[in-house]
Amino acid sequence: MEDALTADPVRDRLRALACNPALPAGTLLILAGDERVGPRHVTARREWADEAFDALATHPDPAVREALAQSPGATGEQRARLAGDLSIDVLHALLEGPRTRWADPLPHWVHRRLAEHPERLVRDMLTFLPGTPPDVLNRLTRDPYPRIAEAARELLERKPFQEPTMGRDQAVAHASGDSPWNRAQAAADPELPQSWVRRLAADPSPRVRLAVSVRPELDEDERAAIDCPVPADAPVPGWMVAAGPSELRRCALSRHLLLRRGAAGHPDLPADLIAVLAGDGDPLVRLALCSHQAAAPGELVLRTYLETGEEDLLAHPAFPRAGLAAHTNPPSERTGLAVHADPPSGRTGLAGNADHPSERDGLAVHADPLSGRDGLAAHADPPSSGQAGLAGYADHPSGRARALARLDPEAPAALIDRLSRDPDPYVRAFLADDPRLPAARVVELLADPEIHGRAAANPNLPHSQILRILAEADL
Repeated sequence: MEDALTADPVRDRLRALACNPALPAGTLLILAGDERVGPRHVTARREWADEAFDALATHPDPAVREALAQSPGATGEQRARLAGDLSIDVLHALLEGPRTRWADPLPHWVHRRLAEHPERLVRDMLTFLPGTPPDVLNRLTRDPYPRIAEAARELLERKPFQEPTMGRDQAVAHASGDSPWNRAQAAADPELPQSWVRRLAADPSPRVRLAVSVRPELDEDERAAIDCPVPADAPVPGWMVAAGPSELRRCALSRHLLLRRGAAGHPDLPADLIAVLAGDGDPLVRLALCSHQAAAPGELVLRTYLETGEEDLLAHPAFPRAGLAAHTNPPSERTGLAVHADPPSGRTGLAGNADHPSERDGLAVHADPLSGRDGLAAHADPPSSGQAGLAGYADHPSGRARALARLDPEAPAALIDRLSRDPDPYVRAFLADDPRLPAARVVELLADPEIHGRAAANPNLPHSQILRILAEADL
C-alpha cells in the first residue's frame, strides 16, 4: 500500500484507471501522455487486449514504448510487435524483457530478425542479453563486426569456468593484511596456498571464514569444522555458476546453507534434487528454489509466498489458483510438506546440520515469522474452511492470504464481495479490480480513501465514473 503521507488521490485514481482493461484506447493514450501517470504505471496491466497494446506500441514517446516492451502482463507475441521499433532503447528493453522471471518469452523469430539489424549496437545486444537461441548465435559468428562474431563464438563454445585470481603473491599479501575485506577476497582465491587457507579458516572475521568455507576443494567435514554465520545476503560463490552435474549434486546435498542456496537457483538442477531441496529447513533455500525452478511444487510455491510475501511468486507457473484439494486436515495429519516449527540456525558447522534434508524425516517447510510480513509464516498452514482452491484462504488470519481469493477463478462472486469489505485495506485494495464485483460495489470502493483509488482499475467501473476521474484531473 502507498504511504498515506505521499498519497495523491487524483494521481492514484489516474494510475489505477490506466490499468483498467475496459478503458478505450483513446483514453489510454491521453493517460500515457500525462506526467502524473508515467510510462511505468500506464503499462502495468495484468493482461493486455490487442487494441490497447497496439495503441501504446505506436506512441510517439520512446519511454512509453520502452516500458511497454517490459510490461509483465503482455504476452511474448504482443511484445514482439515492437521488434521493428526505430529506438535502440526500445529494442534493448524488448530483448531484456520484463523484470519478472516468469514472463512469457519472446518468439525466436524476434532474435533472428534483430540478428540482421543494420545497426551493429542492436546485433551486439544479442550477445550479452539473455534468451538468444543457439542458431542465432551461430549466425552472429559470421557477423562483419569482429567483436560481435567473437562474442557469439565464445557463448557457443562455453569454455570451462575459471575462477578469477589475483595471483599467488597478491593473494598472500591480502591474506596477511589488516583489512577483513581483502582477507575475504584472498580466502576465495584459487591461488591461495593451503597453509593460508587453513589459517584463514580460523580468522576472527566471519566474512573471511565464510569465504573459506565455500572453497570448492573442501569436503563436508572440512566445511563443518568452520564455524561461521551465513547472512541472508551472502553471495553464492562464483564457481557454482558453472558447476557440473556431480558438483551440483554435492552442493545440493551439502550441509552448508550457502551451497544449498546456490544449488536451488541453478538452472540445471535436476528433478530429484528439486524434490530434496523442496524440504530444506532454510527458508532462503526454498525461496531460491521457488524463484528459479519452474518445476518447484505448487504447494511449496504457495507456502513460500505466505512465508515471505515475495510477489513475483504469484506469477510462478506452478502457483496453484484453482483445483487444490480441500484444506481440512491439520499439519500433523498431512503427509509430504509439513510445517516445521524450529527456525534454521543460519550457521554452518555442526550447528547447521539439523536443517539439512538428510537429517530429517520427510519434507519440512519452515514457518518462522518474518518481521514486517503480516505474520504470514506463522500462519502458513492451509486453512480449514473446507473450500478448495485459493478461495479456501478467505478466512485465514493473514490479510495477505485472504487476498489470494482474488486469484482463484472459481471463487464465487459472493465471496469476492465479502472480501472487498474486509477490515484490512490490503485485502480490499487487492480485490478492488476483480471483475466479479458489481458496478455499485466498485463505485463504493472508489470512494474508499484507504485503498488509494485501486477500484478505478475495475472493468465494471461505470463510464460516468471514468469521466469524473478525468474531469477531476483536468483531462
